[in-house]
Parts: sequence; structure tokens; C-alpha cells
Amino acid sequence: MKKIEVVAAIIKHGNEILCTQRPENKLQYISKKFEFPGGKIEAGETKEEALIRELSEELNLTTVINSPFITVVHEYPDFEITMHSFICEVDSKNITLTEHIDSKWMTLENIESLDWAAADIPIVNKLISNG
Repeated sequence: MKKIEVVAAIIKHGNEILCTQRPENKLQYISKKFEFPGGKIEAGETKEEALIRELSEELNLTTVINSPFITVVHEYPDFEITMHSFICEVDSKNITLTEHIDSKWMTLENIESLDWAAADIPIVNKLISNG
């Protein structure tokens, strides 16, 4: 089974967190699902460097990475993903979507109302339990 290592950003602005929606995909289990933005770590990159690059590419966004949050290992039908998430902060909610089809700034009270990709659900649950 193919294994992928990625990074994801829990981007906070005040009491809201940025949630991004994946485009339509032939893999129905991730098609149009919400996720925390990020992407694959390229050869020679640290996790933090990969996250900064991905957020710049996907959202035209510069962020401050505060701390690691949780690493999730999830097995989808076609691949296994190891996702390292980080708490990040931004000064502005201005983003430009280049790969996602939608974005929402959500509070912890309503974040689980979105249709999340399965690998992102443990992150959502830990965010809620940490309050």
C-alpha cells in the first residue's frame, strides 16, 4: 500500500479556525471533503518548511507556526497517510484559494458540522476536547 507523509495547518484567527474543502476527486472518500490545509513533504524539507510552502501555494498565505499538535496515521482504501498537524496563527483572514473549492472560518462550537475527510477527524476531535 502506498504511504504518504503530509503536513496540515490548524490556522487560527481569533477564536476561528480555517477549514478548506477539497475539490471533486475520483476517490469518493476524499472528494469534496473538508480538511486542514497543507500537503506533501518534499525531499529535503522539514515539516515546517513544507507547511510554509504548501500554505503559500494553496492559499497565498503566510503564517506563524506555533507548535506541533497531533500526528494522525490513517489508512484509506487506496493509501496510508501520516499527517503531522501544527497550530498556526494569522493576522488576516484574507486567503486566495488555488486548489480548494471552498473555505470556512469556524469556531470550535460548530467545526464538527462540516463533512471532514476521515484522516482529519482525529484533529477535529482533539481540538474540541482541548477546548
